[in-house]
Amino acid sequence: MSVKYKIRDQTKLHFVTFAVVEWVDVFTRSMYKDAVVESLKFCQKHKGLVVYAWCIMTNHVHLIISSLDGFRQEDILRDLKKHTSKQLIAKIMENPQESRKNWMLWLFKEAGRKNSNNKNYQFWRQDNHPIELSTNQLMDQKLAYIHNNPVEAGIVDEPESYLYSSARDYAGRAGLIEINFIE
Repeated sequence: MSVKYKIRDQTKLHFVTFAVVEWVDVFTRSMYKDAVVESLKFCQKHKGLVVYAWCIMTNHVHLIISSLDGFRQEDILRDLKKHTSKQLIAKIMENPQESRKNWMLWLFKEAGRKNSNNKNYQFWRQDNHPIELSTNQLMDQKLAYIHNNPVEAGIVDEPESYLYSSARDYAGRAGLIEINFIE
């Protein structure tokens, strides 16, 4: 991760995005999105993750996060990506209805082979591109971007209609992940 994309102030909110290698559309199946949701919940409960906004798209995840005192956002993201990578590869391997299984596993294996940080497979790209949300204008911009992403992609007509997003919470509906609201 370059110096430009370091998380310098752990007390600040950050917008982060992480994507599947080669931008593979893995998250077209609920079981894979659900695995990411459960991992986010685990990190909230055990690793000090605070989530303000989130959205799982077909090949990437957007978050606005911070961390509780004593926890580092980079460490949380590293652990989240490491755990979900292993879990999602296993789910793909075990899914008898996954028609893209051989192709995806080959792609993830090739990405892993090219990266000395991996032993077998690489699921996530290595970058997160954290952006410190230092102004209200920037917070509002990134929040709107996250929530409108499924609309722009043609998945839903309204942001709050997308189950795998905090737009539901901001619209007064129950979401899948507990969030802290940006005020």
